[in-house]
Amino acid sequence: MDNSIAENPSPTRPKWRKVAYGGMQPGFDDNHTDESFLEGMVMNANVVKRDMLKVMQDSVSISQYLCIVALVGLVWTYTLRSTLDETSLLYLDLTLLGSGSTVRAPGALKNPNLTSFISLNASVVASVFIASRLPSRLHVFAIMLFSLQVFLFAPLVTYCIKKYSFHLHLCFSFSLMAVTLAFVYTLHQLLFVLLLGLLVFVTVVCPYWLIRMQEYKFEINGPWDEAKLCFDITD
Repeated sequence: MDNSIAENPSPTRPKWRKVAYGGMQPGFDDNHTDESFLEGMVMNANVVKRDMLKVMQDSVSISQYLCIVALVGLVWTYTLRSTLDETSLLYLDLTLLGSGSTVRAPGALKNPNLTSFISLNASVVASVFIASRLPSRLHVFAIMLFSLQVFLFAPLVTYCIKKYSFHLHLCFSFSLMAVTLAFVYTLHQLLFVLLLGLLVFVTVVCPYWLIRMQEYKFEINGPWDEAKLCFDITD
């Protein structure tokens, strides 16, 4: 009897192993973890420390688009006030057409998304509303052509300038801001103050808030995170 007990000792409990898709391990619950579970915990592993100046430079692109929209609004306003006639608008259209047709951006805007289509359609609808208030067909043609050229070519032109030279991009953006503010000031001083405040808010205040909020970001990574693919499944 003693010999049989010695020959068949009680089976030892297997050691728990941390496996992703191994199923239930004998002797352990499905949600079992041991003292080594938190050894792989990492805090703030993917938090990017941002530079204030770099964020401000990146926000210039947003201010640039705001100025483009403001300039289009100025042209609409001056047209409705009969300050710009059909001939001036057509000359402006030809200038935009000539500058926009010479731009080539290899690899740019190959995958337009839904947002770009919505913004373009919204600009066309706004142009139609403005054109419905104009007195002649030539006015309507000129303002519609101008709006389409600006909203179609402006993203491509600004993209090419930024890809060609970042310093040129900054110079162009600040020049565009100065010109826009000057024209808005001649139109209405209150609008000038509002636009200036908006540009300062986008270019200075928002980057400052982003940098300050980074101090309160707390990210925890560990073995409980989902698996991440190390290759592109679309290829």
